Amino acid sequence: MSDTTHDGALATSRPPSDDAGLSPAELARKYGLSVSGARPRLGEYVRQLWGRRHFIMAFSRAKLVAQYSQAKLGQVWQVATPLLNALVYWLIFALILKADRGMPKGVYIPFLVIGIFVFTFTQSSLMAGVRAIPGNLGLVRALHFPRASLPISFSMQQLQQLLYSMIVVFVVVMAFGNFPRLSWLLVVPVLVLQFVFNTGLALVFARAGSKTPDLAQLMPFVTRTWMYASGVMFSISTMLKDRPQWIADALQWNPAAIYMDLIRFALIDKYGAENLPPHVWAFAVGWAVVIGLGGFVYFWKAEERYGRG
Repeated sequence: MSDTTHDGALATSRPPSDDAGLSPAELARKYGLSVSGARPRLGEYVRQLWGRRHFIMAFSRAKLVAQYSQAKLGQVWQVATPLLNALVYWLIFALILKADRGMPKGVYIPFLVIGIFVFTFTQSSLMAGVRAIPGNLGLVRALHFPRASLPISFSMQQLQQLLYSMIVVFVVVMAFGNFPRLSWLLVVPVLVLQFVFNTGLALVFARAGSKTPDLAQLMPFVTRTWMYASGVMFSISTMLKDRPQWIADALQWNPAAIYMDLIRFALIDKYGAENLPPHVWAFAVGWAVVIGLGGFVYFWKAEERYGRG
């Protein structure tokens, strides 16, 4: 059928639409439309991450291989760098400042090497997290994938690097008379807890770094202060024995110190339980759960904003 408009033009009559008067939000619900790049529900987000697990592992391995690809010694620097740091700290803190006082003979060098390697694991994970989004903007903007894949893969990369380095740690420890025993098995749960903690920390700083790229310039000062406050180069309980007990407790309960001391306790025969703070395992698990889960949820909350602006 047709009718004639007031100016004589021929027009085709149409039946009234069922969509008339519906808001854009109502239309989207009616036709099953969703916002592109919208944040999925937490459970769905975890499912998506699990589906990308092969990408996370492959990406972390590729980053690990590429890290020293321009250096002639290649992957040797994974071990050489913390060992050289340990040598410098031994010269300054042991020979000059006598930071090894109060320790049994043959304990300080394994103590120092474990501290350097284990703290570097946390420090590197944090720094990689800060740069995870700004350093991969092309990937973030070109492909659709759960953004948490990036900081998680970087933390996985640091774990793989530490596992290679632990061979050197074991050699140093045995060179000073500490041989394998059942307590060495404690290294496994400690590293698992530290990895969960590091990943949560990387996720927190990945979100912060995505909005404030200059944070990467500030973090070396923060991590250096954290290192000195964690007893990497000296025993907190020995150095602060003349200070109020709460100061030593506060420093020993910080997560970096807890994970270092647990591995020292596991590997060094003469580093006994008296060097550990009270409830050390409860704090080790607590830090991992709170920072690991809290960091994941905190990062997920801003999922739709990464790579924009």
